[in-house]
Amino acid sequence: KYISHGLAVDLMRNSKTAHEVMEIFNRASNQRGFDHNNTTYAVLLYKLARFRNHDSLDNALHRMTYETCRFHEGIFLTLMKHFAKLSMADRVVEMFHRIHPITRSKPSPKAITTCLNLLVEANEISLARALLLGLRRDFRLVPNSCIFNILVKYHCRNGDMGSAFDLLKEMDKSHLSSPNLITYSTLMDGLCRTGKLREAVVLLEEMISKRRIVPDALTYNLLISGFCRTGKTDEARKIIAFMEKNGCPPNVVNYSTLMNGLCSAGKIEEARETMSRMANSSGLKPDAVAYTTLISSMCRAGETSGAIELLEEMKSVGCEPDAVTFNVILGGLCREGRSGEAVGMVEGLHSGGGGGYYNHRVDNKGSYRIVLNHLVKEGDWEGCVGLVTAMMRRGFVPHFGTSNELVVGLCGAGKGNAAAAAVVGLLGMGFQPADDTWSALVDFYFRER
Repeated sequence: KYISHGLAVDLMRNSKTAHEVMEIFNRASNQRGFDHNNTTYAVLLYKLARFRNHDSLDNALHRMTYETCRFHEGIFLTLMKHFAKLSMADRVVEMFHRIHPITRSKPSPKAITTCLNLLVEANEISLARALLLGLRRDFRLVPNSCIFNILVKYHCRNGDMGSAFDLLKEMDKSHLSSPNLITYSTLMDGLCRTGKLREAVVLLEEMISKRRIVPDALTYNLLISGFCRTGKTDEARKIIAFMEKNGCPPNVVNYSTLMNGLCSAGKIEEARETMSRMANSSGLKPDAVAYTTLISSMCRAGETSGAIELLEEMKSVGCEPDAVTFNVILGGLCREGRSGEAVGMVEGLHSGGGGGYYNHRVDNKGSYRIVLNHLVKEGDWEGCVGLVTAMMRRGFVPHFGTSNELVVGLCGAGKGNAAAAAVVGLLGMGFQPADDTWSALVDFYFRER
């Protein structure tokens, strides 16, 4: 059967091994009148990269230099990202340098910024510098705003704000670049991370008044987050107010960041007020993360009953809680000694029955483990046996340490038969008891005799 370009692409995409993809590629090549094109080579290289068969990949790249078809640089952007994920920075640069000889055209600004950004993200600044010098020499490259922004990001991440601001001055001198929102947001983030919040606010004012650059919600959030990290929640609230006055309505992320800061500072009531304002004044719906943040803080403060009420509210507005939300409340119930409610809740979560916050099913072994760990610490052996039985029935294995502690505890409480039954059940699920656990069982039966 003749393999068309479309069929070759489909077959290679569905191949399971590097050998299979090469076999399909070569079978198509051997057909009379068939010439591979950019698409077939792109799929071949992508699959070889996925299979990490770099020798075959290099052979294919060498073969491409002799092909007459026109190749596009997108192939090489994909390969650069592949090698970056493998922390192979030298190969990233190599793929970039293959663009010119294979595509027979200069790398585009997108290719340059992609390669440079991958190197900076990998902290390979020497390779990044060599890349820029080579481009300046070979192609008379003059850095544009994208290139400057990548370098600014590098210096900010390394806390070298002096060098970052030097680049800002260079941008002003350049005829091809000028500072933009990304430049200022990156600088503000760097200042916030180094604790220079006042300087970050001044920079925001400069951006607005001098540059006429309009900040977005993400830029403002850098300041909100910075103030919250240092416990200056009043300043963070002022940023929210400033946003509202200057035509940038705060979004869910802005409010959630402020709420998280208020919760971390123990200002739970203020966090609740912020959530209410968010929903009532701004018409925004708090997401699961915002609710869970507040619920977690309430549980840590011993207000688990209030947290459960908030969970009910969460569901009433159509925001579905996840396993993390329920686990936070289970932990709160256990810390308050309300183990019976915790057991009922975890059972209700699995069955999906019981009404209230049990009206949907959450299968999560972490939920069982939280409650079981508490029951073991409290020495509630009957409760432990019942919960472990339920766990195993649903395919959940207790934590190794908890399982051993449970068996030893049952033996110490004179419940050796229950301990033995638990061990038998756990063995069937791959549990390997510790030596102390076996010793406790043996000692119990010797004492009984």
